Amino acid sequence: MNTDKEHINVVWLKRDLRLEDNEAIVNALQSNKRTLLLYTFETMLMEDEHYSARHWDFVRESIRDLNVLLKDYNSKILAVEADIISAVNQLLTQFHITDIFSHQETGILLTYNRDKSFKRFCKNNLITWHENLNNGVQRGLQNRDQWMAQCNAYFEIEPLTFAPKDAQLVTTEAIEAVEFLFTIPSLETSAASPFQKGGRSMGLKYLNSFFESRYVNYMFHISKPELARTGCSRISPYLAWGNLSIREVYHRAYHLKKTSQNKQALEAFMSRLRWQSHFVQKFEMEHTMEAESVNKGFQKLKKEISESYQEAWRTGQTGFPLVDACMRCLNETGYLNFRMRALVVSFFTHNLWQPWQDASKHLSRMFLDFEPGIHYPQLQMQAGETGTNMLRIYNPVKNSLEHDPEANFIKKWVPELADLDTPFAHEPYLMTEMEQQFYNFELGKDYPYPIVDLDSTRKKASDTLWNLRKNKKVREESQRILKKHTLRNK
Repeated sequence: MNTDKEHINVVWLKRDLRLEDNEAIVNALQSNKRTLLLYTFETMLMEDEHYSARHWDFVRESIRDLNVLLKDYNSKILAVEADIISAVNQLLTQFHITDIFSHQETGILLTYNRDKSFKRFCKNNLITWHENLNNGVQRGLQNRDQWMAQCNAYFEIEPLTFAPKDAQLVTTEAIEAVEFLFTIPSLETSAASPFQKGGRSMGLKYLNSFFESRYVNYMFHISKPELARTGCSRISPYLAWGNLSIREVYHRAYHLKKTSQNKQALEAFMSRLRWQSHFVQKFEMEHTMEAESVNKGFQKLKKEISESYQEAWRTGQTGFPLVDACMRCLNETGYLNFRMRALVVSFFTHNLWQPWQDASKHLSRMFLDFEPGIHYPQLQMQAGETGTNMLRIYNPVKNSLEHDPEANFIKKWVPELADLDTPFAHEPYLMTEMEQQFYNFELGKDYPYPIVDLDSTRKKASDTLWNLRKNKKVREESQRILKKHTLRNK
């Protein structure tokens, strides 16, 4: 055994790509050992069907941003292409490691199983793996009896500051000296991509502009597909990938509210921050909802798969302009506001009568802010398969008339409708042959006919789901879910 190895701490960065309010880093820095910050690009995750290149580019940009900040401390992130066990095994050839720090990740089944394997690895190698809370989410709860008090206590703590002492981080030179052990990924990305760029610096720009002026329209624009792009905070990717912590954003909003003339807008925004933790907690307590209906009574619901329907939905060719605009916008930019997300899931699961599981992976790949703990509970709620939430079947025509009345969003993302008068942009299938000739527009050629009938498909979905809610198993499961996930003081 080489006794000359330096004894260091390792911080394993996952979806907490920040230095500020990062408890894992703060805890690691409390010892007299130098600390190494590690990120592993894991092949199993990069090739997983939940993710796409847009996510890993966001991570690369986030690491680049961290490295700029770490220059002041003569350090950098050791970013490698390897699974975590292989990476730590290699580090053990150069360093003595007895403590590894990270946050508790509420992720997909793949990362859950990886973490279990890593825990065994640490135990076998006499390493203590310290995991800290992430955004107030508690592990191992059986119900919500104490959760609110615990979550409140977490949010009341002032955000933690990153303040390493001199030479407390492993130096850039020392990190570069061990990089030969690894495959080192390129951190370069295209500056011309249409996605929000990763990194804390960029996240703070969005947050600052929101709190400086944009938040005043938050409640008015939150449901509008076009106006929400500026009226909402747009910080969701930075929360999902941990460039910002929910706690620090909550504190910023709380302090601003003291002097703001638009307190109601800030209260609505803060409420949604807390709901984020609530939904992630649901997933933490019942991870099987990644693949199965949380209400086991709905697992008997069988839907006939239509690949043509699903392809039309994925590519924005359903014949319903708002649905198609939403899907094309999401595919290109990685963002949709909440109401439109609910609408496209509702259309897929109710009008197209397709299983929510078939929408799940496409949406996770497209959402730049894919957060498993939000994704699965929301999918099942919008699909009407919880048995506890109100059944909502969104009408895409009604929603386009209400939330995109001038069809600006529709015409932007479905340009083949751009030259039509507004009423026809909402419902092009109402055009007569003469009107089509007048606009030099042909239904079925320039834009598809609707692939389903809204009224009949809505009735089928509503009748089927409401009848299922009367089923004994569904009712029993509804009570179980309420008992497990409902906040007792509500």
